[in-house]
Amino acid sequence: MLSIENLTKRFAASPEPPLFEKVSLALVPGESVAIMGDSGVGKSTLLNCIAGLEPVDGGRIALRGVELTGLDEDALAGLRRRELGFVFQACHILPHLNLAQNVALPLWLLGVAKGPADERARAMLEQVGLASRADDWPRHLSGGETQRVAIARALIHEPGVVLCDEPTGNLDPERAAGVLELLLGRIREAGAIGILVTHSRAAAGHADRILRLTHGGLIAAS
Repeated sequence: MLSIENLTKRFAASPEPPLFEKVSLALVPGESVAIMGDSGVGKSTLLNCIAGLEPVDGGRIALRGVELTGLDEDALAGLRRRELGFVFQACHILPHLNLAQNVALPLWLLGVAKGPADERARAMLEQVGLASRADDWPRHLSGGETQRVAIARALIHEPGVVLCDEPTGNLDPERAAGVLELLLGRIREAGAIGILVTHSRAAAGHADRILRLTHGGLIAAS
């Protein structure tokens, strides 16, 4: 479903060696992988490359047989809206929208009418245990509740790939474990792919595989 072959990323106009090269990865529906690595090795940059937010300097990325590295900006933007979900440490929940509206936002961007989008958003909030909070404002949420809203929003449009960058970095270990079980469980049930970047071995342990990103590629974590 997702195939990455010999990906290379360099710093712009820099004579230095690549940030990373020879990065290859293949994932099937329902599978999740955690990517760890030293600071500065390019973990978040790799996620941005997979999402088409940063160009690559070599190699290829293909999703459902479509090569992302050959798409123009408009096509990439459309693919991101349809096929990708994002969960980040900062959450990026919009304070001027209630929870149902925040979750419905990806559907609005895909042209789904507000009525059906609201219905689906409320159903998704029920799946993450926040059905009774659908009309609340983000300022009333705890950190764990905010991340559950972010998970609901990431999954609402049934993406093929969910990209997660330190999604539990601001949570205590108990809340982090609960959020990760929910996130990766929903990804498996939906038959999507989850890619989790984290510095935490405990967080990485919730994924099906743990890999370490080095300047020379991805290797199995020891």
